[in-house]
Amino acid sequence: MTAGLGRAAEVLVRDYMGVTTGESVLITADTAGDGAVANAVLTAAQGAEAKAAILMMPPLPFQGRLADPYITATLSAAALACDVWIDLTFPYLAGSSLFDEAMKSERIRYLLGGDMNAGGLERLFGQADLDSCYGVHKRFDELINQAIGKTVRITDGGATDVTFILGQRGIEKPRRGDKPGFYLVPGACTMFPDVESVQGTIQVGSVFHEYYTPLATPMILEVDGKIQNIRGGGNERMVADRALRRAADGEYGYVIHFTHGIHPAARATGRSFIEEMRTMGNDAIGMGLPWWVPGGGENHPDAVLYMQTIELDGQRIVEDGAIVAPPDLAALATELTPIYR
Repeated sequence: MTAGLGRAAEVLVRDYMGVTTGESVLITADTAGDGAVANAVLTAAQGAEAKAAILMMPPLPFQGRLADPYITATLSAAALACDVWIDLTFPYLAGSSLFDEAMKSERIRYLLGGDMNAGGLERLFGQADLDSCYGVHKRFDELINQAIGKTVRITDGGATDVTFILGQRGIEKPRRGDKPGFYLVPGACTMFPDVESVQGTIQVGSVFHEYYTPLATPMILEVDGKIQNIRGGGNERMVADRALRRAADGEYGYVIHFTHGIHPAARATGRSFIEEMRTMGNDAIGMGLPWWVPGGGENHPDAVLYMQTIELDGQRIVEDGAIVAPPDLAALATELTPIYR
């Protein structure tokens, strides 16, 4: 294990997830992932004097409730017995019935680590000031949450030109995962549209349907409330088609969230969805049925568009991936720089 990887794992375990002496830590990983990440997290948890274990499993074929038939009794027992659950599987276990039961316990802290590889873990947790990232995220959230009911327009250097009305508050991520609940890797701000209001075209360059892959040719989504058509994407269009239909009762469903990546050290390597969507200026869109409607949230295909420009109620707040307004948020964003040791 490199020194940088070890430091990053310690930040994840001790700082971000607040693991303390005597806590039970479960690390779930799959055979397709980077074993160095699970081992580094295990070592860090042991260094924090926690009772830690890795549960290794085959990759799940699907995410969310569609993963239920593939979840073993052993995994269920281990997940429900731990204090901290660090999930490095991909497709991930969040959204499954087991995950729901763990969250209802109001005792377990879950981190969706997904497909971070060793380089991604080092960059995401070891090469950024998490306090600065949190400051930008908090201010971005405030800006979005004060604009519910207003119109957002997103464009890029390609075919993306989409508008929507902000429908609800974003995910307010705390600085640390030291209380029971669901936690995400830092570095992405969420925008929830009124799903029926989404109109336009979205060009994506990578997609997480049944697995994560960059696209040899961009995929274009045509949206009018629901996704009406997908084109391009080469051979991956067929996989995206069946994943979208699986997620939305045979239709293509909605665009249920947009994001904005703010992590200064994240890199778009094409090998990790968790890192790629957090790269500065990138946007992960979630597709399917919203989790608040019957059948929603059972499967959640995602795709990434690159270097977006965002206008909020007619004011440009992001230009070619960089936050430019309002002045206080732009000033905070300029302080986000990678830390190299």
